[in-house]
Amino acid sequence: MKRTAFFISDGTGITAEALGQSLLAQFKNVQFDKITLPYIDTVEKAKKAAERINKAAEVDEVRPVIFDTIINSEVRQHLEQCNGFMIDIFGTFLEPLESELGAKSSYTVGSSHAIVAQASYSKRIDAINFALENDDGAVTKHYSEADIILVGVSRSGKTPTCIYLALQYGIKAANYPLTEDDILDQRLPKTLQPHRKKIFGLTIDPDRLIMIRNERAPQSRYASQKQCFYEIEEVELMYRRERIPFLNSTHYSIEEISTRIMVMTGIERRVA
Repeated sequence: MKRTAFFISDGTGITAEALGQSLLAQFKNVQFDKITLPYIDTVEKAKKAAERINKAAEVDEVRPVIFDTIINSEVRQHLEQCNGFMIDIFGTFLEPLESELGAKSSYTVGSSHAIVAQASYSKRIDAINFALENDDGAVTKHYSEADIILVGVSRSGKTPTCIYLALQYGIKAANYPLTEDDILDQRLPKTLQPHRKKIFGLTIDPDRLIMIRNERAPQSRYASQKQCFYEIEEVELMYRRERIPFLNSTHYSIEEISTRIMVMTGIERRVA
């Protein structure tokens, strides 16, 4: 079964997309063609969006699902005339919340993603810069400032996880690749030993590692079955011997990996 899903907003669309994606993920038997339409903040833009929705309904022969965070009532009115099943996210949640709190919400466009606190925003930027500057073990002199240091074999997901932790939670995350020499020694590199309490390991299924490495260096020793199976087996032995907590990243998204790391380590977000 195929359906088109629209995420429509008069702002960035991040809220509509995030909640909509979470809800649609519960329907494994439905294939969704997902379309995000941000900054639909005028009647003219709403009319064009409605035309696109109607076209999708015609092609699919079933009305699209629409998640929206449109605040302007006139803009919403034009969207409501389209041939789609609309879910008003703010209306669904804000009205009961207003009743419970006994207060009216501001209904301000973009308020959920505004730079409300300069200190919080600065922490995110600092954390992102830290992740980029301390990537792949190139620089280790700032590890004392790190909230966490991810280790693992090449292409196990360290860099994207560090960047997500920084961007989403303001966490200063460094990463250090475990090389073949490190694996042979079966000991933490000397550079990491003073920071043992901050270290967290990532691993990955060898078959998945082979696929990823072959995209980067096809038919190489680096991407060979023998090398990938060897590295994963030995690095997991090292984790256990050195009592380093670790996670297999194979079946998780970056968001899930990051959240699980925070739960397993007890690290708290640095920004609101």
